[in-house]
Amino acid sequence: MDKTIMKRNNVKIKGKGEIPMIFAPGFGCDQNVWKYVTDSFLEDYQVILFDYVGLGESDVNAYDEERYSSLEGYAQDVLDVCEALDIKDAVFVGHSVGCTIGMLASLKKPETFSNLIMIGPSPCYLNVPPNYFGGFEKEELLGLIDLMEKNYIGWANVFASTVMGNAERPELANELEDRFCSTDPVIALQFAKTAFFADNREDLPNVSIPSLILQCSEDVIAPENVGKYLHQHLPLSTYRQMNATGHCPHMSFPEETTELIREYLQERIDKPRHLKTGNAT
Repeated sequence: MDKTIMKRNNVKIKGKGEIPMIFAPGFGCDQNVWKYVTDSFLEDYQVILFDYVGLGESDVNAYDEERYSSLEGYAQDVLDVCEALDIKDAVFVGHSVGCTIGMLASLKKPETFSNLIMIGPSPCYLNVPPNYFGGFEKEELLGLIDLMEKNYIGWANVFASTVMGNAERPELANELEDRFCSTDPVIALQFAKTAFFADNREDLPNVSIPSLILQCSEDVIAPENVGKYLHQHLPLSTYRQMNATGHCPHMSFPEETTELIREYLQERIDKPRHLKTGNAT
């Protein structure tokens, strides 16, 4: 175990199971956003939580602007954590841009992962007509960046409400806003530019790991057509339309989120393992 990486990425390990299950946050968030879902997996999995360098309780001094100017830098964080723990065939659970980060990690070292669980994924947030509509015009994203530079607290308030949806439950948006506000604005701005303007559509056909796409309803960040695009272009993918609304179902609708993940994994991991054991006996 590499203690340097464990400290750098604030790695936490929980659970009684042997199968590793690593949770990767989305933009501007730390591992605490998973607290509503991880308890459901502690009995059967080895749950691994971490923070990207520069976020949460990671070692901010390890932040390198050049490394994290692309999503590959964040993907390397994931691989570093997995290597530090010497794990392979891990179930990767990512949210939002964290899904792309996991996908990139799987392209570099496919043996590290057995399945990719993608919650609200998007390979490209920009509209690229006539064949792809990610949900945002370039001017809209530039406007978000401009607001971040001029009024970070104001941006955090607006963006948290937009991302979370579910206006009748303002406490959820407040929690997400707190996550944004706990991050160094300079690092958050760099992450935003890296995430919002990335285009990883050409990587999709090269992914060799089976994946589950969890598509939220009424998601303004990753609309339904984006999830369907992913399903169409991502080999070995399974698509599930959620009743959950907004972009953060692991926070707003944790029961449905965990139910769909567990249902998928029972088919992909638990059942084959059970059948193998049965044949052996």
